[in-house]
Amino acid sequence: MTSQDDLFHPVIELPEPTRRARYDRLVGLEDVKLRLRKEAALLADPRRLKAWADAYHGGDVAALTLFADRAPLFVFAGDVGSGKSALAESFGCDLADFLGLPVYLYRLKLATRGSGLVGEMTSLIGDAFTHMHAMGKRVVSSQGARAVQILVVDEADALVQSREAQQMHHEDRAGVDAFLAGIDNLAGAQLPVVVVLCTNRLGALDPAVMRRAAATFTFTRPDDEQRLTILTQALDGIGIRPETVRKVVEFTGPASDRPGYTFSDLTQRLVPAAVFRAFPDRPVTDEDLLALAQELEPTPVFTEES
Repeated sequence: MTSQDDLFHPVIELPEPTRRARYDRLVGLEDVKLRLRKEAALLADPRRLKAWADAYHGGDVAALTLFADRAPLFVFAGDVGSGKSALAESFGCDLADFLGLPVYLYRLKLATRGSGLVGEMTSLIGDAFTHMHAMGKRVVSSQGARAVQILVVDEADALVQSREAQQMHHEDRAGVDAFLAGIDNLAGAQLPVVVVLCTNRLGALDPAVMRRAAATFTFTRPDDEQRLTILTQALDGIGIRPETVRKVVEFTGPASDRPGYTFSDLTQRLVPAAVFRAFPDRPVTDEDLLALAQELEPTPVFTEES
């Protein structure tokens, strides 16, 4: 069986400061965060749903049977820089607080796709799910879960592309089959394991994968209110006038000839560029922000053909 180091990036125990800060910076996603917390909590610890039914409905709730065989699979879909990968790798901090349990973040290496040898991809994906299944069993008992495992698969369209694609290689089709088998083995097992697929190309994912998803979360570029919140947070302590921030919000919105800024355009390009423009000889000024907001081009929209 393939070693853990060959399958996953180093495992991270959540909560931890870097990802908690990343989670907190994803403003304007409160509805997504709340739903994600509930969905993940019920998949990771099904006893909570039974306790809720006992407390509020006397315990005899037919709807609970609908949850029993749900696959512990979420799909995060959206444009580049929309925050989906950042949330996928950080929502475990919130889940750990909510459940009062440690959460372990696993990130699948793209090398798990293999080198194209017949049977290699199927074996690697199978080993990854076997490992997650074993880790889930190790931390669960009759008293419930003692920890939760989250497996994040970034650029998921590279792994579970639709088998209907004419150019798809046989080995890739077998890899999708292996992924589906892994998810099916987790469905109904009531193990504290959650799998998150992140993709820029929702339409490229295999329909069978989409049918199994317990929930699909769609991420878009921030609107005016979200950009205002993001910029207000990011510029705290610099002394930029509120009216300037509102003007930057206007400049970074969508226009007839370009899209609006993404989350990462604001937090990883615009504000850092203002700091670098001033460093080390002077403070950041309102003029810096206004000039950069008009000079920088937002990240182009990712299309299914990109």
